[in-house]
Amino acid sequence: MFPQALVDFFAANQEVLWLTTLLLDLGGTVVLYRLFGKAGLQVAIATAIILANLQGPKLTIIFGLETSLGVIFYSSIFFATDVLSENYGKHEAARAVWMGFTVSVIVLLMMSLGLMYLPSSNPKTAAFSHDIQDAFSTILNFSPRFVFGSLLAYLISQRFDVWAFHKIKAWTGERWLWLRNNGSTMASQLLDTTIYSLIVWWGTVDLQTALALGAAKYVFKIVIAAIDTIFIYWARSSFLKQHPQKPLAA
Repeated sequence: MFPQALVDFFAANQEVLWLTTLLLDLGGTVVLYRLFGKAGLQVAIATAIILANLQGPKLTIIFGLETSLGVIFYSSIFFATDVLSENYGKHEAARAVWMGFTVSVIVLLMMSLGLMYLPSSNPKTAAFSHDIQDAFSTILNFSPRFVFGSLLAYLISQRFDVWAFHKIKAWTGERWLWLRNNGSTMASQLLDTTIYSLIVWWGTVDLQTALALGAAKYVFKIVIAAIDTIFIYWARSSFLKQHPQKPLAA
């Protein structure tokens, strides 16, 4: 899909690739918002959930730490929720959380059902069909612990994120958007990472290893939360341009 020179460059510069992916993901969320308003943010959340589920199992090394590609896309869900909270209020943000949860359940269910279809036995396509089946099995064969852990962590942490964002906003008013964005996201991401690590990893590995895996992911989540501050101010400026006479939702 990409020119070979670009592929070779990113292969030799994985940190640049990671940052590029992050900026494109956050920028794409703001573009969807500018083009389609509130519905664009809802689409962004659904898209991020699907990408996080598909790319979550892929592990890589960035800045010397092992991380999952799903961290980028999952973190952008918190960003989109904060934009909804800032511009449309607590009710719309909470509604988006439940929409995201429903989409996640549907995606996990449909992908799991897809694995139950047997590959084609047609001699002309059997080899290709079996290769595709094996690839899908590798990516999509979720364990019950993963499903339960990811859904529970998402629902609790996202609900907490909305609550924390508006609690901070009640203290600060319209000032210090960066504080409620970073404060709510970092706290809720810590909650998310802890729940996920204890449910999914503890028992598979020892507690210390489970917490170490979670800590590495949390480092990246903090970095992403700091970077997305630029984008949430961009999103708010877009809202004010579209609604110059309308105050921001409390």
